[in-house]
Amino acid sequence: MQARRVAITGIGLIGPWGGDLGDFFERLLAGESGVHYLLTDDLPRPLSTPYVSCQGFEPEVALGKPLAMMMERFAQLGTAAAFQAWAHAGLPRQPDAADAEQRDTWGCIWGTALGGLSAHERGSREMWQKGRERLSPLSVVQGMNNAVNAHISIQLGLGGVSSSHTAACASSGIAIGEAFRRVRSGEADVMLTGGSDVCQSYGVVRAWEAMRVMAPGDAHTAPSACRPFSSDRAGLVLGEGGVALVLEAWDHAVARGATIQGEIVGFGTSCDRSHLVRPSSAGQVRALRAALADAGLAPSDIGYVNAHGTATTEGDPVEIAALREVFGEGARRLPVSATKSMHGHLLGASGAIEAVVTALALREQAVPPTAHLAGRIDPACEGVDHVLEGRRGVPLQAALSNSFAFGGSNAVLALRAPPR
Repeated sequence: MQARRVAITGIGLIGPWGGDLGDFFERLLAGESGVHYLLTDDLPRPLSTPYVSCQGFEPEVALGKPLAMMMERFAQLGTAAAFQAWAHAGLPRQPDAADAEQRDTWGCIWGTALGGLSAHERGSREMWQKGRERLSPLSVVQGMNNAVNAHISIQLGLGGVSSSHTAACASSGIAIGEAFRRVRSGEADVMLTGGSDVCQSYGVVRAWEAMRVMAPGDAHTAPSACRPFSSDRAGLVLGEGGVALVLEAWDHAVARGATIQGEIVGFGTSCDRSHLVRPSSAGQVRALRAALADAGLAPSDIGYVNAHGTATTEGDPVEIAALREVFGEGARRLPVSATKSMHGHLLGASGAIEAVVTALALREQAVPPTAHLAGRIDPACEGVDHVLEGRRGVPLQAALSNSFAFGGSNAVLALRAPPR
């Protein structure tokens, strides 16, 4: 079968501001930070760190109490985002008899780095700190990494593939890429994909702190704690969120009158094969070139790159070096921004939220900035067109979204603007 075009027909996002997609993107364009100061009552000592949370999210309102009670928070966020994306695509939650047969081949591929780890941590605390001898019988199903895709497949009647990818920060980038491949190949007309994570588990935050890659901050400084590419960057800021996309065969979408939000045209992956936590520009270069080749695009076709840009001392310059190698002389004219400066690092959901940002940039013909960067670009990160303030009216045709993870797992998605 000839390779098919793959449209994005639905987008769902549970993020830091609680508004719709337009509100989310406008806040990014304005350089608004979603980072706040988190101070918990945990024992033996509280967590005290900059963090991004979905403060307005009410799972029982979004999902109903019976379903919400079956889930850990990462699954609540992911399933709620999936329901949003499904509705945005104009697809009914409950299929009729004819539609149900079509859905036998439709599937869900999800990304998460931590999954339901919080359920297991909570259970351990209740036994060790509170002396409980038995845990809730829901603990296993709440803690499963594949809980989101399982719930989505059940709720939407998707009878095709249902799986989850765990590849650290590249988890949802890979999930989206694999879903894209299944639609393009003809295996499925519709795939629901994305990612969700909750990074507030006590052990998770303490582990990241131990690596000395977490940005410090207090109630006053937290909003500007994440400063990718800046000479005074001090590390990453963790967060939570759920992001979903409906990918659909182009002809299928057109035939049912769906509004096309964007197009995925390429996917490239690689492994650094060199170090668990030290990134390699050579590995990133291979992923970037693979995405361009898969999409049939030249470097000169790319009008924007949403960088992985975590604000770590070592990671940021390596990514810029990879972009300089792939784009050559054109790199200096290549708009690049790291939106983690505003929405934080969602670990397994980061590839999904940044793919959505990239799709919205192409749809709206506008480029969001890297916040907190003006006037202090690290010389080691120079060589591209860093976006310091939001830009509107930019004639964008194609863009890349980078996800570069611990373990050396790299994923790059190539997207194209929707018809105008």
